[in-house]
Amino acid sequence: MRYLAVDLGDKRTGLAAGDDVTRMAGPIGVLQIARGPALVEAVAAAVVEHAADAIVLGLPVNMDGTEGDRARIVRAFGAELVAAAGVTVHYQDERLTSFAADQRLARTGRTHKEKKMRRDALAAAEILGDFFAG
Repeated sequence: MRYLAVDLGDKRTGLAAGDDVTRMAGPIGVLQIARGPALVEAVAAAVVEHAADAIVLGLPVNMDGTEGDRARIVRAFGAELVAAAGVTVHYQDERLTSFAADQRLARTGRTHKEKKMRRDALAAAEILGDFFAG
């Protein structure tokens, strides 16, 4: 089964893809589209482009395990994706995935701007990797 991982942001949304056979996830890009109908359409198009059977959406859970306002926004976005893309949406705790992405980028020698552009896609890959790890 192929998966598309999504790290939802207000201005940038990271995407990653992988499958449950190799259990490997790789960043595929960043959508610079504000949250709304255009972003839903762009993610649905990425599902088709990458032949994804399901979506894994990063869920911003508080450090104490509770869900706040951001989690409700993500769940509402997930419901929109189900309707638009016609695939199952799984939710994966995204705690510390951006931190892990920053750690990977710190050693690359890239400029701040280049790191910023890759961070969200790397975070999406971390989300998908965590999903595969169970």
